Amino acid sequence: MTVLTTKPSTASVSAARRSMPATVRAYVALTKPRIIELLLITTIPVMFLAAHGFPPLWTAVAVLVFGTLSAGSANVLNCYIDRDIDARMRRTRRRPLAMAEVAPRNALVFGVVLGVLSTLGLGLSVNWVAAGLSLAAILFYVFVYSMLLKRRTSQNVVWGGIAGCMPVLIGWAGITGRVDWAPVVLFGVVFFWTPPHTWTLAMRYREDYAAAKVPMLPVVAGERRVVRESVAYTWATVLCSLLLWPVAGTTPFYAAVAAALGAVCLWEVYRLLGRLNAGKTGVALRPMRFFHWSNAYLALLFLAVAVDSLL
Repeated sequence: MTVLTTKPSTASVSAARRSMPATVRAYVALTKPRIIELLLITTIPVMFLAAHGFPPLWTAVAVLVFGTLSAGSANVLNCYIDRDIDARMRRTRRRPLAMAEVAPRNALVFGVVLGVLSTLGLGLSVNWVAAGLSLAAILFYVFVYSMLLKRRTSQNVVWGGIAGCMPVLIGWAGITGRVDWAPVVLFGVVFFWTPPHTWTLAMRYREDYAAAKVPMLPVVAGERRVVRESVAYTWATVLCSLLLWPVAGTTPFYAAVAAALGAVCLWEVYRLLGRLNAGKTGVALRPMRFFHWSNAYLALLFLAVAVDSLL
């Protein structure tokens, strides 16, 4: 009688040989902690703004804990969907699924479990408005951005970036139980900030995205169009940030900080345009300078929101 055997997958063999700490690190890496940090930078100050000062401690902790699980869920499911293109890109080829450190099925289950825990946790410990917004963010990031937009249109990060704006609404709803105009304005700030932030990164890794057949704007359009659209979106970001002053009734402190940060941000994006006009292209254009500054801009702007709430 012939005995049939099934050869275990590479991922299964690899996972079986890994130590527990290494396995834990792999699963944590799937959640993309650095992206979660950026999302928390926008969530915490909004809770201060909603509370007009220090937010209730346990509510704030619950929003942060379950909000982290929510963002982790979306990121894990994104890694599951993008595991094929991650393996072809230098920037992402060391992610756990691309390195076969976690089996795809296990990653899928992990992402779904995180999503269920985050939604139930927010609903039971905070309120169901925040829970509903959190679930909507996960579903939008997975089904609209990752599965529909990312591989089909150069406008992927424009509309897909909506998921990254949702923590602003979740933080506000966690404190107030509703959505008002103030968080909508900050939602707009993050929405307009996302394209130039992401496009300058994509300019640096254009060959990666091209090899993976992801139609990011820098892949399908020339550098001049990318920079010009980045200028337009940066103007929209700065103007939207100043709109918070009359809408939320912030103090002149916030207005002054927002204006100063906006001026530097505009200086940097016009500096990028100037280098392009001077004939600089590719690496010589130095798009990563704007990318790194845009990270600092968003963090400092939202820090100003929190500080202003205490004044």
